[in-house]
Amino acid sequence: MRIRKLTAQVERELLGARAQRDSEAQRVAARIIGDVRQRGDTALEHWARKLDGAELRRDGFWIGEPELRAALASVSAQFRRAAEHAARNIRAVARQQLPRAWSMEVEQGVKISQLVRPIEAVGCYIPGGRFALISTLLMTVVPAKLAGVKRVVVVCPKPNAEVLAAAQLLGVNEVARIGGAQAIAALAYGTKLMPRVDKIFGPGNKFVTAAKQLVSGDCAIDLPAGPTEAVVLAADGEAQFIAADLLAQAEHAPDAGSFLVTTSRRLAERVQKAVTERLAALPADNPARVSIEKSGAILLAPSLRSACEFVNRFAPEHLSLPEGGALLKRVVAAGTVFVGPLGAQALGDYASGSNHVLPTGGRARARAGLSAADFVKCISVQTISRRGFAGLAEDVITLANAEGLAAHAASVRVRQ
Repeated sequence: MRIRKLTAQVERELLGARAQRDSEAQRVAARIIGDVRQRGDTALEHWARKLDGAELRRDGFWIGEPELRAALASVSAQFRRAAEHAARNIRAVARQQLPRAWSMEVEQGVKISQLVRPIEAVGCYIPGGRFALISTLLMTVVPAKLAGVKRVVVVCPKPNAEVLAAAQLLGVNEVARIGGAQAIAALAYGTKLMPRVDKIFGPGNKFVTAAKQLVSGDCAIDLPAGPTEAVVLAADGEAQFIAADLLAQAEHAPDAGSFLVTTSRRLAERVQKAVTERLAALPADNPARVSIEKSGAILLAPSLRSACEFVNRFAPEHLSLPEGGALLKRVVAAGTVFVGPLGAQALGDYASGSNHVLPTGGRARARAGLSAADFVKCISVQTISRRGFAGLAEDVITLANAEGLAAHAASVRVRQ
């Protein structure tokens, strides 16, 4: 893992690399989406066979209740306990995140209130590359269920027994053995086998991310989730802890980005050594071996101020402050922040309760991670009495006339 001075040029390089759109992924995803829209289930079968080696006719598109029950029976009591623990914490946090109904009288006779209604149908995409991500199923299904979503569809190209067991544990009865851009297209536009949903959730590879962006004009999505990012901001700390966090996020994919930002060359060298030692212990096929060298770095900042300013411009998905909360007041953009030396980023990935579907690519400058609020609609209700109408009418007519909207003014005047 290289040690680099954090200069303006290095910052431009790092931010610029994230800003590049993968035109090839966009092209491939667009082709698959177009095919699914045109040929429906036939296209789904074709792309599942070509890209995932799956035979939907033989294996079945939908995973039935018997297979889900069998999966739950097959997993260990330890796994079930861990999944229930994680779900309990995720549910508790999601409950706090839900918007509330309210009502107020803004002036006499003018009452404004808010209704909170769940989205009718959502699709939860569960990545199934090297390993199917049980944690993503928990992070998307639990808040959906808490919010009251009636139809929750889970799609995963290669669901293992643990994913199916977790689905059964959470009461999901629609699980499809499909993934990639073709799954996103089916969720967004519908086929005979797959009725369309209203919103799609969950991260995926670059083709899934491109597909979500392409369909977002027709079907709502949570957020485009790009390569995983981890930043540790510290001038001191336990080098082994810091190295372990950087490698944990680096193993998501070869293009994951892991960075230590520090003002201390001594810490930089200690972490560099720890990363090298821990890297040697990982399996040969672990993606961290590629990503930590290709996309990661230890950045030596000239001052604490410049370090914090860089981190806020970078707006990382995961940010660790191992020295404690003193720097928290300086953080203005991050997906999630881990405070203190024991705040292993993996705790948030699985079971602390905070959602792990987070903004990447600098999007944390403008939005938060996934929450229960993403699964509901807030509907405003306006109740106007005779007195309220009288108080508003003349000013509304004046404003409408100022905009040249005569019909607007007339719609009020006719009621006077």
